[in-house]
Amino acid sequence: MNARWKPNVTVAAVVERDGRFLFVEEQKRAGLLINQPAGHLEPGESILDAVRREVLEETAHPFEPQHLLGIYLAPGPDDIAYLRFAFTGTLGAFDASRTLDDGIVGTLWLTPDEVRAQRVRHRSPILERCVDDYLRGVRYDLAILQTHPAVAGGQGNT
Repeated sequence: MNARWKPNVTVAAVVERDGRFLFVEEQKRAGLLINQPAGHLEPGESILDAVRREVLEETAHPFEPQHLLGIYLAPGPDDIAYLRFAFTGTLGAFDASRTLDDGIVGTLWLTPDEVRAQRVRHRSPILERCVDDYLRGVRYDLAILQTHPAVAGGQGNT
């Protein structure tokens, strides 16, 4: 392990509609994988802005976070660890003029049973845990998140 270890901060959205959950299909070296719309926190960005951006880039739907679902620490490849902030919220209308991020093939709406049946395709080892926590009713107020104005262009905790 490196002398200075730090996890990579990521965000993800868990969106449910009529008993189905929103996922993206991503083409990776390991094949066609599924994941919640998710990605890395970028410099100068609040955690909430990051999840809004990632969902829009990967699904062409605007997303407005309403609750923090959880904070998850999970292993990645090559001694990398990911600290994932997962959110629930509302999904806006599809914008057909947007191009999806590189590697994103499209979106899927899957039932929890369909998610479990495709474990071999899960990009993240905590993908299923996020769905299970959502189904258990886990929700935290967004006010728990604070961003210093110097980090996010004076935007506070937005």
